[in-house]
Amino acid sequence: MAPGSRLSAPPALKPGTCRIVPLGGLGEVGRNMTVFELDGKILIVDCGVLFPEEHQPGVDLILPDFSYIEDRLDDVVGVVLTHGHEDHIGAVPYLLRLKADIPLIGSTLTLALIEAKLEEHRISPLTLTVTEGDTEHLGPFECEFVAVNHSIPDALAVAIKTQAGTVLHTGDFKMDQLPLDGRITDLRAFARLGEDGVDLFLTDSTNAEVPGFTTTEKEIGSVLEGLMARASQRVIVASFASHVHRIQQVLDAAHQHGRKVCFVGRSMVRNMGIAAKLGYLKVPEGILVDLKQVDQLPDDQVVLMCTGSQGEPMAALSRMANGDHRIQLNAGDLVILASSLIPGNETSVFRVVNGLMKLGAEVVHKGMAKVHVSGHASQGELLYCYNIVKPTHVMPVHGETRHLIANGKIAESTGVPRENILLTEDGSVVDLTDGVARVTGQVECGFVYVDGSSIGEITDADLKDRQVLGEEGFISIISVVNRQTGTIVSGPDIHARGVAEDDSVFDEVKLKIARALEEAVQSNADHTTHQLQQVVRRVIGTWVNRKLRRRPMIVPVVLEA
Repeated sequence: MAPGSRLSAPPALKPGTCRIVPLGGLGEVGRNMTVFELDGKILIVDCGVLFPEEHQPGVDLILPDFSYIEDRLDDVVGVVLTHGHEDHIGAVPYLLRLKADIPLIGSTLTLALIEAKLEEHRISPLTLTVTEGDTEHLGPFECEFVAVNHSIPDALAVAIKTQAGTVLHTGDFKMDQLPLDGRITDLRAFARLGEDGVDLFLTDSTNAEVPGFTTTEKEIGSVLEGLMARASQRVIVASFASHVHRIQQVLDAAHQHGRKVCFVGRSMVRNMGIAAKLGYLKVPEGILVDLKQVDQLPDDQVVLMCTGSQGEPMAALSRMANGDHRIQLNAGDLVILASSLIPGNETSVFRVVNGLMKLGAEVVHKGMAKVHVSGHASQGELLYCYNIVKPTHVMPVHGETRHLIANGKIAESTGVPRENILLTEDGSVVDLTDGVARVTGQVECGFVYVDGSSIGEITDADLKDRQVLGEEGFISIISVVNRQTGTIVSGPDIHARGVAEDDSVFDEVKLKIARALEEAVQSNADHTTHQLQQVVRRVIGTWVNRKLRRRPMIVPVVLEA
């Protein structure tokens, strides 16, 4: 099936058939969530958030659409969390608000990160800690957990064995052969599962367009050391607040050059505190300092490890670039963006880079030096996996449409029949029966927007209105009519914002509006107020578009005397 094809609702689920429904993560990089249903029971793999783009003003987060399972939460036997990134765990608090006792299954670090997040939401979860090699029976699903390497420790793939067939879900992974923690992707387990028979292989697609193999994380260490060696003032490193291995290398480079490190940003402080406590982050003795102590240290002895690598407006780096953070950047400070650009964030990131450079800081990013490597498998690694696992069917996951298609082509090149490559999208329904997987329908699956304290109340129409307000401006027109005389008693009074410098520019159209209203009232005294408002909207809309070349939001108000 080609992505974007619209299908009808799926048939009733037959006994013994495993139904797989992705509720996020297909067509976007984020809000990963996949539902597995068998014999009346539901297993969920991941429950993450998507961060908004510029065409979604005012939105804080975007959640998966829970409506497909919302009235069946008692049937959920557990949520398997493959790793601790926000796009895989960030929506868990919103799911548990609906039912707090759904069990969470994951590795030690993953559960520690989600428990800290849930504490802020005042939710005490039921958790089950697993590690690679473990097998757990969750209702009719037998789940075997496999070690995979990613840009956060303790990531797991999960093999889901059912009477309908075996599904292997990689989660996010790569095949770094020299990981900092020595924990490599367990290809032996992949091969063993492949020999037993993998009927459906759900594979990470993020880097499916990238040739070759993903660079090992260790190569970044020497680059960071070199940058710190030549830095004469403060060094500010921005990274994801969960990238333990990247932050480990920053700590090691700072220690080698006699610098103290300060974590800046609430999520950075929280996550690294958890990682250090659990032993995933090795902190050299005496290297960490509090933000309050930074000003007392010479600039050439300071490294600030902060959030904001994606240009988030309220993150530490963005506030530094805007000059409204307690850390004031100086000319000559070195800023290292040790992260990738998530698609859609380019404008925000470059806005921050420009702000930093205006302050005189030197900015180094992955386009200039090897200060970031991906956490996802490139084409060469995917080829290895397909040849090792030899799956019957493949369903690319985690990526935009172009990534999913590229991943499907890789699978086809290894001998997977084209008809067995399921290119799906959010809401697609895949049924697995006796080892055969087929797309059988589509369920409603939209974006759920978190906007302040509201969840799901903001619609796409609301966002369109916000865009129009922000880009085209706003015009209100107030008129009072007398139906008995068919005349305009007052107005039209026009008030505009963001359309023209002076409201006097609208004097020309006021007469046209008045004439159109009078004609409408005189020709038909039964016109409703809404119909009269539409007359006003058409007249001024046409005029503004022709004269001012704008399409503002127009709010006509017609009152009766």
